[in-house]
Amino acid sequence: MRILILTQYYLPETGAPQNRLSSLAMHLQALGADVEVLTALPNYPKFEIYPGYSIKDFQSEKIQGIPVHRCKIYVNKQKRIYYRLRNYFSFCWNAWRQGRKNLTAYDIILCESPPLFLGITAILLKRKWHCRFIFNVSDLWPESAEKMGIIRNKWLIRISYKLAHWIYKNADLISGQTKGILQEIDTIQPGKKLYWFPNGVDEADFSATATSEATKENKFTLLYAGILGHAQGLEVILHAAKKLENYPAIQFILIGDGPEKEKLSALQTVLGLHNVTFLPNQPRASVLEKVQACDAYIVPLKRLDIFKGAIPSKLFEPLAYGKPILLGVDGEARQLFIEEGKAGIYFEPENADALADAILHLYEQPALREALGTNGKTYVMKNFDRRNIATRFYQQMQQWTGEK
Repeated sequence: MRILILTQYYLPETGAPQNRLSSLAMHLQALGADVEVLTALPNYPKFEIYPGYSIKDFQSEKIQGIPVHRCKIYVNKQKRIYYRLRNYFSFCWNAWRQGRKNLTAYDIILCESPPLFLGITAILLKRKWHCRFIFNVSDLWPESAEKMGIIRNKWLIRISYKLAHWIYKNADLISGQTKGILQEIDTIQPGKKLYWFPNGVDEADFSATATSEATKENKFTLLYAGILGHAQGLEVILHAAKKLENYPAIQFILIGDGPEKEKLSALQTVLGLHNVTFLPNQPRASVLEKVQACDAYIVPLKRLDIFKGAIPSKLFEPLAYGKPILLGVDGEARQLFIEEGKAGIYFEPENADALADAILHLYEQPALREALGTNGKTYVMKNFDRRNIATRFYQQMQQWTGEK
């Protein structure tokens, strides 16, 4: 079975889709599939083409044994929606143009969304190659963009909803990262074939246990690592840090880049925070070292109903390392990892008082931290092992295509 993973984001970029899709590609290949990737020149999250990559229309390389084909993409640091849309559509166009020219037919196209618009490219390539098309939805768009106020133009919102419906209609299978996403799509496109394809962890990556360097220094370190974006509502961390400034042992580290970084840095200055450190985006290995060394991990999102069906990808790695989580996400994530997995403490999204209280609760109870960390590691390894997730997904593809 020949499978093409179509995604705007891939290694050597760091981030949730990059890690998840590269892991899936390796597991599918190990199961016997012939897997290739069609993606953009690496540029995320700084919107700068990575060193070592020439600006060519099309180029190929191998990463972890997987053939990776790359197309040009327009990049610009401007935050206005015009520049973001130009970024998305430049890759959609180049992926279609170079894909049909340089690649041969596949049995299945697995297209990652967001960006939603990449579904157009997948449908055009599907029609050319007469193959199956799986649309993997990791975040609902344009719903998320509308609710967060990223897109305010009513015409653009209306067109985006129509586009989403058209892509769902033309997909042979829609996979979703959460059950909440699938439930929402089912209301939009009733009767569509849906498949729950959650995120997870590769157990081999988390077999080692590190001693916390922060603990050796008599510090209690809270970590956030990921995109500094609109959806996360990271102001809650800084306001909680302000409330805990009289506890010098409690320190906060935020790792990453993104559109909200300047605003957060300015807020740090306004609040006069000396217990918060910002670090730039780093290679995954460096981030994992920081995860191993922290005492607890903060996973926030804004207080929006649409996020009640969200499971942030960044919570899996700290759980796999046995770190308790402070979860500011209601709904599906809370039910799975707090109520069922007993892996951390829930706090109301965007409620700095609640977050500060939860941090103090963990800080003052080492035995509780240990218990929650142990619970989380056991729960995530049992229920969210990526090898098992990929195996079930591949078996679904085999049944679907009639291959064995």
